[in-house]
Amino acid sequence: MQRGQESLDAVKVRTLPVQVAAHLTRRIVLGEIEDGRAPSELDISREFGVSRVVARETLKILASLDIVEVAQGRRVVVRPPAEWDYLSPLLIEWLPAEIVGELLQELHQMRVLLEPELAAMAAACVTDEAVRRLKAEVDRMAELESDPNAYLAVDHEFHMEICRTADNRILDRIMYSARWLGTASRRITNEAPSALRKATHDHTEIYEAIVARDPDRARAAMRTHLANNSALLAEKEAQTRRASRRR
Repeated sequence: MQRGQESLDAVKVRTLPVQVAAHLTRRIVLGEIEDGRAPSELDISREFGVSRVVARETLKILASLDIVEVAQGRRVVVRPPAEWDYLSPLLIEWLPAEIVGELLQELHQMRVLLEPELAAMAAACVTDEAVRRLKAEVDRMAELESDPNAYLAVDHEFHMEICRTADNRILDRIMYSARWLGTASRRITNEAPSALRKATHDHTEIYEAIVARDPDRARAAMRTHLANNSALLAEKEAQTRRASRRR
């Protein structure tokens, strides 16, 4: 086994509390928890044959993801799904494919709202150093069009560099927090024929507009890029739903 594969396999190993939390989350999503009451420490310990320490850690994980709340008297209740932490890579890993597809659509809506304005802000205040960094990312994209996995990282870094150039720390952290969903979204859009070549073209258009210090052009270029991805995400979600109905 190669060292890279060894590392990858190690990352996939989950602790016992995480495994139990994943099982309970899927059960909650499927509506198998009645009356909004999640299992207690004692319930978890008995059902899964684990110690109370493991059961307690399981509930801490679920609480950290806003899936459950431990109320007064140690009663554990399920929180409304709308309040769960959908930016957590753990939660995304546990959810059914059709729900992840919905979340990717919602992420895209967020990107359409934020990223064109971030590009415009970047164009208004871009520095020579930021231009060099953006150019390096665009050049790397052109070199990596035959390597989708490596392309993903450069694609993400290009968009984060725009955030940094726009010089708004709050918007930067919002975009960074959504990076796991962003990676999942890019994996889908990059599957289409000639997708990486088209993506490089779009990113080059955005870069050139920022370098020209033209906010309106940068905003429009980013909107075009996101519009090109929208149909691909919608088609993938439709395919996932059809597959789910056949099961």
